[in-house]
Amino acid sequence: MEKKYWVPAIGKADNILNLIAYRPNQYRLIDLSNELNINKSSLYSLLNTLETLGWVKKGKDDTYALGMRFGVFSALYSSQFDLIGTFSEEAVSTVNNLDETIQLSILDGVDILYLAKKEGSSPVRVATDPGMKFPAHATAMGKVLLSKYTFNEMKDLYEGRSLEAKTPYTIKTLEELWAQIALLDEQGYIKEYQEAVENFFCIAAPVKNQEDEVIAAVSVTMLTTSWKKKQEEAEREIVDLAKRISLHAGFLKPVGPGPQ
Repeated sequence: MEKKYWVPAIGKADNILNLIAYRPNQYRLIDLSNELNINKSSLYSLLNTLETLGWVKKGKDDTYALGMRFGVFSALYSSQFDLIGTFSEEAVSTVNNLDETIQLSILDGVDILYLAKKEGSSPVRVATDPGMKFPAHATAMGKVLLSKYTFNEMKDLYEGRSLEAKTPYTIKTLEELWAQIALLDEQGYIKEYQEAVENFFCIAAPVKNQEDEVIAAVSVTMLTTSWKKKQEEAEREIVDLAKRISLHAGFLKPVGPGPQ
């Protein structure tokens, strides 16, 4: 955007909202003034306007948090969010950069349900299509989607069920499954090496909504020989794709490794 069209007051308001969104009820006017380097007189006018419009609310201790207007607009935005359509648009650049198969899925019981797929130019085709299901425990996307449960909740989900071995590499116990799921918070993604199909590698990342809930997963699948060449790029690309879709879904926090 050209600087001549920039509206400074809106830029300052955006900085205020970003700060209090991540740290609600922590900043008073003087704190915001010091943090954002805005003089107190201008900041008072901005905060008063934002409060009047419902974008922020002032607490009894004179600290600020996001106002009810965000809840209204969040609900309206969520109602028009098209998960598959957004994936179809955002995955184009990921496929172009990696030239590998990119997929989208949701959790359906103990299976994943494939929703959409974008293919690269590899002569070896990944034999999954929208509408198909596959055991969650044997896939990177499934492990990402199962991360919404605690270990005990996951045990209840799998009560009376065995973990079907799709290949010799498929994990065999819930403890192994949980150990892999636990890596998500640290890494921002989960890898799967030949557990679903031999000679294929997969890496997946979570799509989150405004409630910080995992609502879907995206993945890139490739031959193990390709993975050796594309590992770092694939990790970065799939996390970035998940982040972009999550932003469309209303998720405000960064998606990826580190504190969420």
